[in-house]
Amino acid sequence: MTPYAIGVDFGTESGRTVLLDLESGRECATAVVPYPHGVIDRELPATGERLPADWALQDPDDWILVLEDGLAVLAQDAGIDPAAVVGLGIDFTSCTVLPVDADGTPLCKYGRWRSRAHAWPKLWKHHAAQPVADRLNEVAIERREGFLERYGGRISSEWYFPKLIELWLADREVYEEAHAFVEAADWIVWWLTGTLTRQACTAGY
Repeated sequence: MTPYAIGVDFGTESGRTVLLDLESGRECATAVVPYPHGVIDRELPATGERLPADWALQDPDDWILVLEDGLAVLAQDAGIDPAAVVGLGIDFTSCTVLPVDADGTPLCKYGRWRSRAHAWPKLWKHHAAQPVADRLNEVAIERREGFLERYGGRISSEWYFPKLIELWLADREVYEEAHAFVEAADWIVWWLTGTLTRQACTAGY
C-alpha cells in the first residue's frame, strides 16, 4: 500500500490541507476550508461586545472543522484508503495561543467564560499586548540580556509571553482558571492524541 501524508496549514481566514504521496513526493489533492468565524477582531461572537483596537481572536471550533472536513475531502478526491495515511503535519503561525483546562478544553468553550475575551485563542496578529512587549524589551535592554540578539533585538507583541502577561494583567480570573496557556499547534496535537507535547519550534517564541 502506498503511504501518504497530510499537511495542514491553519491560516488566518481558512485552513488548507494537502495530501502527498510519500513514495513519489507527488501532491495528490488539496482542500481549503474557510473558517466560519474568520478572524474575530470586531466583536466577541458570544456577546456582540466590541473588541478594542489591535485584537485578533479565533474560534478553536474552526480548526476542528478543517480537520473533519478537509481531511475527508482529500481522501475522497484522491480515492485513497484513509488507513494509508501514515503522517500528519501541522502548521500555525507563532504565536497563536489559548488558555485551556486540565483536559485541554479551551476556556472559551465553557458558558461561564465565553463572554470573556481573554478566554479565547489569540491569533498571532493580536497586537494588543504591545505595551507588555515594550516593557519586556525595556527590562531586557536595561539588564543587557544576551538572548535579545537571537530574536532580532526585540521581543514581539505577537509572541507567547506578552500575550500571557496581558492575560494576567487584564483578567486574573481567566488566568487563574487556566491549567495551561498553549500554542495552537501543540493544542491541535493534544486534541488529536490526548497528550500535551510542547514542540521545540514554537517554544522558541
